[in-house]
Amino acid sequence: MMMERLLQLMSEKKASDLFLAPGSPVQLKLNGAMVPVNQQRLAAENVVALVREIVDERHWETFEKQNELNLGYGVRNIGSFRVNVFRQRGSVACVIRFIPHDIPKLDTLHLPPILGDLVMDKRGLLLVVGATGSGKSTTLASMIDHRNEQKAGHILTLEDPIEFTFQNKRSIVNQRQIGTDTHSLDVALKNAMRQAPDCILIGEIRDTSTMSNAIAYAQSGHLVLATLHANNANHALNRIVSFYPPDNRPVLLADLAATLKAVVSQRLVRSFDGSRLPAVEILLNTRHIAELIEQGRLTEIKDAMNQSLAAGSRTFDHALAELVRARRIAKEDAMAHADSPTNLLWMLENEAKDGAAPPPAGTAQPGNLVSPAMASAALGQPGKPDSDAQGPSFSEFMLNI
Repeated sequence: MMMERLLQLMSEKKASDLFLAPGSPVQLKLNGAMVPVNQQRLAAENVVALVREIVDERHWETFEKQNELNLGYGVRNIGSFRVNVFRQRGSVACVIRFIPHDIPKLDTLHLPPILGDLVMDKRGLLLVVGATGSGKSTTLASMIDHRNEQKAGHILTLEDPIEFTFQNKRSIVNQRQIGTDTHSLDVALKNAMRQAPDCILIGEIRDTSTMSNAIAYAQSGHLVLATLHANNANHALNRIVSFYPPDNRPVLLADLAATLKAVVSQRLVRSFDGSRLPAVEILLNTRHIAELIEQGRLTEIKDAMNQSLAAGSRTFDHALAELVRARRIAKEDAMAHADSPTNLLWMLENEAKDGAAPPPAGTAQPGNLVSPAMASAALGQPGKPDSDAQGPSFSEFMLNI
């Protein structure tokens, strides 16, 4: 199967995403840079043929009715994949996210050690937030597997679709896929209590009902982990409040203040060697933070985080400053990802350690995108000029569709 070859290629090159679109070559995303596998542009029927190799008849019928399809797909000894099929300008297009078989350890992801402590808590609400492609799913999976290895119990995950696959270790991990193992997330959440979980993972909070269920389970003595699309902790709290009408917000804020454990926000920043490192903001729900939440004083939370003495709590700007001082990322890249470039610059200059060390020879220059030569090297090919200005590609990789 041609798609299996492409998925194998994703695994070999550690690409995060694969793109199929009419009028464009098949493209991979490597460390945030788009790289075509060759210069063979796909026709609309080529995209359909490739997609049909991994989408069975039942799911294809669903796609033809709804013009949208999300599903999980696995290839033995390669990995799992999150497949999204959609229509654009009347034609089929597809984006596939690679989910490795092996769940990485927290320390190998360069994540703060406090995440391992937070996921061992008995109860509360723990939110992991960030933009699409910021590594939220990987961080959550690593945290869940850490608990799985360290603590006996029942972990229940509700996902759409299932991404990482967990093996039962000290805990039993039951994974339910929305639409396959249960009719809907709402139905799954209503029945979760009868399944006696100690820890519940909710793939993503998108609406009031899911948010209310997450808080209710945290109140009833469960540890609840969930993702939310937000730029930082402040944005996440404001998004949660926006789910509810004004009359319901005082009760929401009181419940949130009582149940929230932490908000973990993540961004991926380019390092000197061309890979990407996580910059992690952590809002710990201290007594002072809980008071601000309960009183609806959300605009004061950022200042409270800057002044917090709670071990492990930090803003994005603090996290970026640490990476610059450790000579892991360039100051220019840190400034581009900072919530407040002015504050970050002040931190760096006032500690007399501003700027990162010169990068080793042959690595990406600070602030620049991956060059064609670098992307080509990442794909295991020598740099070659590209007449179409589309970057390097696998010129030998032919699609016989």
